[in-house]
Amino acid sequence: MQLDLTWVDITIRLGLAALAGMLVGYNREARSQAAGLRTTTLVCVAACLAMVLSNLLLQADEPHRADDILRMDVLRLPLGVLTGIGFIGAGAIVRREDAVIGVATAATLWFMTMVGLTLGAGQLVLGVAVTLAGLAMLWTLEWADLRIRRRFRAVLRVEAEPDRLSQTELRQLIAGCGQRVVAWAITYRDGGERYEARAELEWRGHTEDRAQPPDFLEDLAMRAGVRQVDWSPQAVSI
Repeated sequence: MQLDLTWVDITIRLGLAALAGMLVGYNREARSQAAGLRTTTLVCVAACLAMVLSNLLLQADEPHRADDILRMDVLRLPLGVLTGIGFIGAGAIVRREDAVIGVATAATLWFMTMVGLTLGAGQLVLGVAVTLAGLAMLWTLEWADLRIRRRFRAVLRVEAEPDRLSQTELRQLIAGCGQRVVAWAITYRDGGERYEARAELEWRGHTEDRAQPPDFLEDLAMRAGVRQVDWSPQAVSI
């Protein structure tokens, strides 16, 4: 770590941190996601400033004697920054209905904190390289994310009359539509005149397929003896 910092060094480090934050923030802002231009820029510059301040304190720190009672550990400042950003990232992760959102936002904030600390420590080449690599990952992984076939789960609840649609027929109908039954439970009511089937289903598809109910639900709801059909997608991370 460079001990004789000048105002030119400090300006270059903070300027590169601001540029890195704006580049990554623009990527998220263009996709209407949280932690956009202002947030990522402020986080990156703040982390860089903490590292620059640590550098200045290290420069001003005098050699310690063996009998010193108090000793200053300036590296606790950037470590505290990482701890603080962890709390902010945890607060960004929430569960909303059938999705866990904010995971990518928390990861972006943590990533930009590390970029800021890297630039603040004077590792300019590494900081710029990591920023460019991060941008490349954000753009390319978004493209790949839309094309990956992933595994989804949902809970299907069906209330029907067993003499008109048996549970065996119901399972065969579900399996014939490409849905894999992970869990199955049947509860008979009214002396066996009707039953409620709860099936946890699994299938593969693209991201946009998760929120769309499968086509067989409409046909199932129109079957004779079916009283009610309910479809509930399980939570996923975003």
